[in-house]
Amino acid sequence: MPTISMFRGIKIYINWNDHMPPHFHAVYAGQDVLISINELEVIEGDIPSKQLKMVIGWAAFHQTELLENWELAVKHMDLFSIEPLQ
Repeated sequence: MPTISMFRGIKIYINWNDHMPPHFHAVYAGQDVLISINELEVIEGDIPSKQLKMVIGWAAFHQTELLENWELAVKHMDLFSIEPLQ
C-alpha cells in the first residue's frame, strides 16, 4: 500500500489490486477510512470529524492527481506523491 501523502498525522494511500469504485485510504490514529475519489464521500470506516474534513478538502484540491494515481495502481505502476495539506 503505497503512501502518496502525509500531513497532520494523517497517512493517505492507494492499494494496488483494490476494488472499485476508485478510492483512497486515510489513516489517522489507527483508524482507517475509504473515500471515493469521484464523489469524495466515505465508503467505509471512520476517522474523527476534524481530520475527515481536512482529508476531504485536500482530496477536492487534488482529485485529478488522485485519479491519476488510481489508474497507475490499476496498472501496477509506481505511484507519485501528492503535495500534503499546508
